[in-house]
Amino acid sequence: MLLLSATAWVLMLAAPQLMTGHAGHGAAAPSAVVDGHLHADMQAHSANHPAVTGALDWAAGWALMLVAMMLPTLISPIHHILDRSFKRRRARSILLFVVGYAAIWMPVGMVLTAAILWIGRAASAMPAPGLLPALGIGLIAFIWQCSPAKQRCLNRNHNHRELAAFGRRADMDALRFGLDHGWWCVGSCWALMMLPMVMSAGHLVAMAAVTILMISERLAPPRPLDWRLRFPGNLGRILIARGRMGLRRLLPQARPGSDLSSVGTP
Repeated sequence: MLLLSATAWVLMLAAPQLMTGHAGHGAAAPSAVVDGHLHADMQAHSANHPAVTGALDWAAGWALMLVAMMLPTLISPIHHILDRSFKRRRARSILLFVVGYAAIWMPVGMVLTAAILWIGRAASAMPAPGLLPALGIGLIAFIWQCSPAKQRCLNRNHNHRELAAFGRRADMDALRFGLDHGWWCVGSCWALMMLPMVMSAGHLVAMAAVTILMISERLAPPRPLDWRLRFPGNLGRILIARGRMGLRRLLPQARPGSDLSSVGTP
């Protein structure tokens, strides 16, 4: 799953035109280039069916962003499916979970994209058309980040429903699990997802920062519902601990409790 997410990041870095749905790109359809020339069939299709082509390009770009940003946050629920499904049903159950999850996020992406484009058009007549929408969305995201409603959504993301073992009920449970998880994921992440969408400059950097924050939030345990500044550092602590363990394996001659900097060569 991490490899798939990394692959999506590489694709976005290599071809930024694949990303759609934020103010900087305006959900524009990317050009199809084959061997340095615009493919005639794609050009004719775009000319004859611009709405269809634009919708397909948007869906592909939004799905790519979801794979890059959200797939690491799905490790825990998919691990839950693997633990509670027979081997012959695991692939189908995971597929149904992903279908349910995407069935929530894809229409939400359309709503968020439409909102960003409307904000961009409304701000085009203002003195700072790029800065003001970013500041407004940033303020909304900050308030939501501190709210009890955000914590409730995060708490519900930790709830992994029981899954039936056999038949249609097992399929429906996996699908409902994806729908439920997608719904609460939208509740916790919608404001953060809008931040990169509204930024034309530094879009990928903002996406990376939001992704790290969302992963770290999922590693935090459930908490009481109250107002608080919510920027968990669980991911950083885990990476630091992993790094220390790696150093200890690389330096086996270091005595327990000794300073690694004082270790000399034999």
